[in-house]
Amino acid sequence: MAYRILVVEDELDLLDTVMFALRREGMRPIRCSNGEEALVLVGTERPDLVLLDLMLPGMDGLEVCRRLRSSEATARIPIIMMTAKAEETDAVIGLGIGADDYVRKPFGLKELVARIKTILRRHEEPRDPTPKVLRSGGMEVDPARHELRIAAEPVTLTATEFRLLHYLVKHRERVFTRAQLLDRALGNDVIVIERNIDVHISSLRRKLGEHGRKIVTLRGVGYRFSEG
Repeated sequence: MAYRILVVEDELDLLDTVMFALRREGMRPIRCSNGEEALVLVGTERPDLVLLDLMLPGMDGLEVCRRLRSSEATARIPIIMMTAKAEETDAVIGLGIGADDYVRKPFGLKELVARIKTILRRHEEPRDPTPKVLRSGGMEVDPARHELRIAAEPVTLTATEFRLLHYLVKHRERVFTRAQLLDRALGNDVIVIERNIDVHISSLRRKLGEHGRKIVTLRGVGYRFSEG
């Protein structure tokens, strides 16, 4: 299978380089240089992953990410943001609104390809044929559908957010360090760094509404999911 990767980048030299690297890996990159066009191409091309520059002319990467995550049709498409060092704070904000990962320019092409493959592999992992729906009050975590429902209404989560929530709810009342969540919940090949766990947890709490308080921080230790 040749993965379709939408590359959204306005630096044409970098765009050409990334396109070449992805083709060499057997992928089908789709080129794009601005946010408005990116939204159109996501709808027409249905890419398997979006590689999204943060600073774009017109609509920036954060707004593109926000719009993709706000639509049911595109909410689950993996997004990796590309950012310069000076924009790293904005990239962390991108994680908070739904990006799965980010790479900092200048990046090595091997690193970029490795991150793309990791995210794609994570989205395609085989699921348990009879997974159990986990419940907490009016909240339901359904691993078969990869879906969170609150009061019977679906709530859109990124793949990373869902995996974290599912793991915490499945092992409720147990405390996990950030390193343990990276290893056990996300997989030992994931390239999310420890401090980004905090960003994903913060986003999860916001999306969970009143249930967000059930994800408890133990200062200096980590997190647990608690009914109390």
